[in-house]
Amino acid sequence: MRPLSRSLNHAWHLGIKELRSLWRDRLLLIFVVWAFTGALYTAAHSVPDRLHKAPMAVVDEDQSAMSARIVSAFYPPTFKVPAHIDLQTMDAGMDQGRYTFVLDIPPDFQRDVLAGKSPALQLNVDATQMSQAFVGAGYIQSIALAEIAEYVQRERFVQTPAVDLSLRYRFNPTLDERWFMGAMELINNVTMLSIILTGAALIREREHGTIEHLLVLPLTPFEIMLAKVWSMGLVVLLATAVALSAVLQGALAMPVSGSTGLFLAGCALHLFATTSMGIYLGTVARSMPQLGLLMILVLLPLEMLSGGATPRESMPELVRTLMLGAPTTHFVTFAQAILYRGAGLSIVWPQFAAIALIGTVFFTGALMRFRATVSRMQT
Repeated sequence: MRPLSRSLNHAWHLGIKELRSLWRDRLLLIFVVWAFTGALYTAAHSVPDRLHKAPMAVVDEDQSAMSARIVSAFYPPTFKVPAHIDLQTMDAGMDQGRYTFVLDIPPDFQRDVLAGKSPALQLNVDATQMSQAFVGAGYIQSIALAEIAEYVQRERFVQTPAVDLSLRYRFNPTLDERWFMGAMELINNVTMLSIILTGAALIREREHGTIEHLLVLPLTPFEIMLAKVWSMGLVVLLATAVALSAVLQGALAMPVSGSTGLFLAGCALHLFATTSMGIYLGTVARSMPQLGLLMILVLLPLEMLSGGATPRESMPELVRTLMLGAPTTHFVTFAQAILYRGAGLSIVWPQFAAIALIGTVFFTGALMRFRATVSRMQT
């Protein structure tokens, strides 16, 4: 049996070779840089449930002081400055996608309101813009009704509630969605890049024919696999540290409540599991396009069902139970606890233990698969 120190020495030098190969693959290197910089920043600023510069038009058939007050209530940055159009151009404008909302104020609207009647305002919504249509319709309704009530009463009426409800927003007092979206994008990219880099490293060896060169050297499959795991995991870990400091805490001004070192330690455990998964997929796929197709089948469930996109409590019990075997479920749990709530090791150790166990199982399974693949290539 080969001494452990000798195996680790072989894995170290092979890992250095992997880092040099990645450095020469400039396209993949650019992809890594973008995933931990620009992708995080753009994802944080593309929050779908916030209305921002929504295109709007108004058909003002009343031309009264009340209608002018309603129109003036819609202003940037929530809405673009409303365009004044007529009924003949309303349908054409919506058909061409120029307006998401068109508010039609009927003739004699102010007179009917002051007379105590209940006239109707017509709001036309382009429902193909799903998120804006849902949120914007509620915005427009509340704004229009508030302006009408204030005009009728000549002052804004504020009803004093019987009970004073004191709201306390913990961990995100300004309700800044960018903090959540940026951190979740970082978590997803850690998983994605670690699988891609290790799988691509193995397929690159096969496509370039260098895997045969490694097999004639006094190297074991364990040493070859360990080299790819630690080298690609190190690349993702360093990129995560830079992204956390420069993008999340720097560009997005996201406060990190817990220990950055504890988060990176948990990230290293997670990378142990996901890089092993990448090795396994690299033995299954025969080319980079096949690896890309496998990534779609693997990444979508890992990201959508891990609790980062939607709460796990809203999922079916069967899905929640099955996803306990995925490292991303525990990664999302302890990452949110550390970054948002300032949790320490005494709180997140169950997730750390679960990821270590899952990683050991994945590494063992990938090693068995890799050994079988090597044996077939040698025969």
